[in-house]
Amino acid sequence: MDHEFLLIAGTGLAIMIAASVFSRRTGVAAPLLLVGLGIGASCLPSTPTIHVEPELVLAGVLPPLLYSTAVNLPVIDVRRNLLLIAWLSVVMVVVSALVIGAVVHWLFPGISFALATALGAVVSPTDAVAATAIGRRIGLPPRLMAVLEGESLVNDASALVVLRTAVAAIAVTGEFALGRTALEFAWAVAGGAVIGLLVGLLTVRLRTRLDDPVLNTTISFAVPFLAYFPAEEVDASGVLAVVLAGLVTGAMGSRRFSARDRQTQATTWVTISFVLESAVFLAMGYQLPEVVDAAQAETTTAEITGLVAVVVGLLVGLRFLGLAWPALHQRLAGADQGDQQRGRLDQFEEKLDSMTPADDREESRLSYARRRLARGRADVEFQEREPITSRGTVVIAWAGMRGVVTVAAAQTIPAGTPHRDTVVLAAFLVALITLVLFGLTLPAVIGAMRLRSESAEDKQGSVQALLRRIGDASVDTLGPLEEQTIDGEPVDPELASTMKERILPRLLTGVRELRDAGRPGAIEQTMIIQRRYLDAMRDALASERGIGAYSSETYRQVEALLDTLEHRTGGS
Repeated sequence: MDHEFLLIAGTGLAIMIAASVFSRRTGVAAPLLLVGLGIGASCLPSTPTIHVEPELVLAGVLPPLLYSTAVNLPVIDVRRNLLLIAWLSVVMVVVSALVIGAVVHWLFPGISFALATALGAVVSPTDAVAATAIGRRIGLPPRLMAVLEGESLVNDASALVVLRTAVAAIAVTGEFALGRTALEFAWAVAGGAVIGLLVGLLTVRLRTRLDDPVLNTTISFAVPFLAYFPAEEVDASGVLAVVLAGLVTGAMGSRRFSARDRQTQATTWVTISFVLESAVFLAMGYQLPEVVDAAQAETTTAEITGLVAVVVGLLVGLRFLGLAWPALHQRLAGADQGDQQRGRLDQFEEKLDSMTPADDREESRLSYARRRLARGRADVEFQEREPITSRGTVVIAWAGMRGVVTVAAAQTIPAGTPHRDTVVLAAFLVALITLVLFGLTLPAVIGAMRLRSESAEDKQGSVQALLRRIGDASVDTLGPLEEQTIDGEPVDPELASTMKERILPRLLTGVRELRDAGRPGAIEQTMIIQRRYLDAMRDALASERGIGAYSSETYRQVEALLDTLEHRTGGS
């Protein structure tokens, strides 16, 4: 049995790698290939029956998957798109679950309203894996990518809370209580958010005290489970707790973690995410024949076809209808919305200019208010620079694929529930159809919309502009090179002159020349000065990131450059 398990695991890894390589060469989304390969593998003679416990997926696979996305998703992107993300991932998930529940119960009276709502809950959350993979390859604008990723992080929590209430109704009364759902939802959000924030803050503080990449990586592995299980124990949303812990870790890690820890964490979680996502989609295809066999005893082909058609139709219609409201609201707001916001910010600036701080405390408050003012102006410019147009709305609406959560959550419906196997099969087929329907056509839809993305020249220009900005800020903070001292002694004037034109933004251009010159102490002084300015540049980068005048990708590239420089200066 052990040998059989190792053989299955090894074969699965080989299939994942092959599918990924084939996807990159052909452009077909890897999840589609994996589902198809899984179905094909299950049809081979003498293949073993593999039953994956749904609780294992929800508690063992989903937390690290969500954490790996959240830790790399910039908080500023979440903040700027919070209203749309909340609308899609909370309001639309709950509405979709209830509408599907009502319609399915009406058309198929044998399926209780509670069970139909459970079906609506498991099919309502979208899975952005395939959509973002396609978007990155084609060049989807960063803001649309951020909305899709943010939605997929939060909508799982909303769906699982509704599912929990529906399952409880099935087990106890058979009736779905909307009032109880609202209360449970409020507690799940509040409790999950608090636990996630605490876990994120505490683990970041612990990791900053450790100077060991092995221990840091080990703690990183534990964070999603440290957030998930305590939240679930108190009936809060473990999924939301994981998301908050990941967002906190990603935001604080850019300032508190060393370059080595950040790069190790990034590589580790990309690998984990690849293996887990691929394994779930492969298992999804592999289990489909087993699910079909289980449902055949209680349903007919015509019934299941009708049920799936109704659910898919409702999902597509509700998603487009739900996105029509934000699009209409933006259009009604008018083009002068930015001018109105600028007018309010100008008035706020005039008020700040008229203030004279009496002490350091008031000076600190005034400085904070000016940073908020700068952030407000950056937000207005962002809305105008990267608006979500009607074409972008169509792309978001069409990126409605279902995946991991739908397949796993459906199987948590209690065994023995009447029509349970029918609902599970329907959820499987809905996930499969949306993956194929949207996954295969999304590239064409994106191409037809002709969305504009930032050119390579503009991206490089933004990076250079941000580097100059944080370089100037570091000089303003530390002073000119000629005025630097080490242990109270001034820097060698000749060395300062050599470094002056090279320190910013490429700090290390002159190291090899100094080493070849062989002047005693020159290399040591160079390293110390470079690290000093590098630390100041990091502080300036954190301040600039808080304002948000540049894109998240620009901040990410500049941080990666500083991390590389830190490695070359001998930093940890």
